[in-house]
This record gives sequence, structure tokens and C-alpha cells, in this order.
Amino acid sequence: MNDFDFLTGSWDVANRWRTDFLDETSEWEEFPAVSHASGHFEGGANFDEIVFPTKEFAGLTVRLYDTERKEWSLYWASNRTGTLFPPVTGTFTDGVGEFYGDDMHAGQQIRARFIWSGITEDSARWEQAFSVDGEKTWVTNWIMEFTRR
Repeated sequence: MNDFDFLTGSWDVANRWRTDFLDETSEWEEFPAVSHASGHFEGGANFDEIVFPTKEFAGLTVRLYDTERKEWSLYWASNRTGTLFPPVTGTFTDGVGEFYGDDMHAGQQIRARFIWSGITEDSARWEQAFSVDGEKTWVTNWIMEFTRR
């Protein structure tokens, strides 16, 4: 239930995302961010806000641990839409968190995957990938490298 305790605090975030989230041959674009995260419900909830100053947008994630199902639900929102995206759900195994959910991107139904890995006291990695073929193939389209401030 305390899987996201590591995230509490302030982070510098190096971002890389594909210019086309569905095209694995598209170029990577790099940009900075700053994230501030807090824990709640004795480790059963986590909240962070991330600001992308060069992109002129911000986002937030709410993470909730379902004690009955023993899994996390992660909800993302951005000031660009003002809405919560559908959640991705999953668990941590051996220090790696894998979370999956259904969503839409550019008018196309996709399967989303978030992976948290490389977690230490001062660093962590998050990556997002989309599948349009029922999880047969994935396009990794956004990577965040976190460094504690």
C-alpha cells in the first residue's frame, strides 16, 4: 500500500516524448518539468502536480490504492482539458510498477501502459507506451527521468 511513498517531495523531471505518440519512428522531443508530490491515507493515496514550463501546461496525477483488490488506480488530468483521463490500474512487483488501461488518442482506441522503474531515494523513471493492436506491440512515447530536488 505504500508503493508510491518514494515519490513524496519535489523533483526535477527530464522529459522525452515522441512528436507522434503512435509512430515509433517519429522524432523525440526533450523538455523539463518540476513535480511536487504528497502522500495521503497512510500511504494509500498519492497526489502530484507537474509543471512543464517550456510547454506552458501542467498536469496532476491522483493515485489510489484499492485495499480489497490490492491494486493501484492512477488518474491523470491536464489543464489543457480540465478532465480526468480514464485510469490505468496495476501493481508493483520487485520494485517495478506496471499499470494498464483503455483510452483514446487522436480519435483512436488505444491500450495505455505506464511503467515505474529504477526507483531509488533520489531518482525514478516513468514511461508511457500505447498499443493499438491489443497489446501485441507497444510504442513507447513518453519517458520521464526524475531527480530529487
